[in-house]
Amino acid sequence: MGPVKILIVEDEPNMVAGLRDNFEFEGFQVITALDGVEGLERALKESPDLIVLDVMMPRMSGLDVCKQLKAKRPSIPIIMLTARGQEVDKVVGLELGADDYVTKPFNMLELMARVEALLRRAPSRPAAQTGAFNFGSVLVDLVGTEATREGQAVNLSAREFQLLRYFIEHRGATLSREELLKQVWGYSADMYTRTVDVHVASLRQKLEEDPKQPKFVLTVQGLGYKFKP
Repeated sequence: MGPVKILIVEDEPNMVAGLRDNFEFEGFQVITALDGVEGLERALKESPDLIVLDVMMPRMSGLDVCKQLKAKRPSIPIIMLTARGQEVDKVVGLELGADDYVTKPFNMLELMARVEALLRRAPSRPAAQTGAFNFGSVLVDLVGTEATREGQAVNLSAREFQLLRYFIEHRGATLSREELLKQVWGYSADMYTRTVDVHVASLRQKLEEDPKQPKFVLTVQGLGYKFKP
């Protein structure tokens, strides 16, 4: 198990390099393809968690890639990249199953926000549902609801384990306190915000080598938390 995997299908090398640098900086694993045929092949072979797909591509258009991929792997989120004036392409792309689109030139922060929003809505990754997940010296059994650190059992409360599972299933995405409260606790009121902070602090104490300088459960100032294995 590794970080969230992003497939970039784009034929402009400078665009690919810029996207790769930004996604890798945020902790994503990045794979690339320079034309539509290669993009479809890599998507089917490597099952990325999300695809950033240009509309205008050599050998096979992004629209054709989207159509064929959604017929075979409908659960993989796709963000289409379109040039200004390609309004028809946007409509067709959405009709073919694209989950979102961004118009070039775009702001990287906007694209990242759309990526994280889609990842939060996407179904949990199959490996995270059925197997084990490890980061650092920690091994998490997501089926047996157990965790060990350096081979020793970690005593997690039921809520702490649920929070850890949610972090694992949404690794790489920035998660607000409000979202965590809603998805893990079922709360919606702001008065419970400190609950998240207290449980995150407890997880850090039990799982991080240095809780005061965490490597895995990171604070995103003003936004919430991000899990980066």
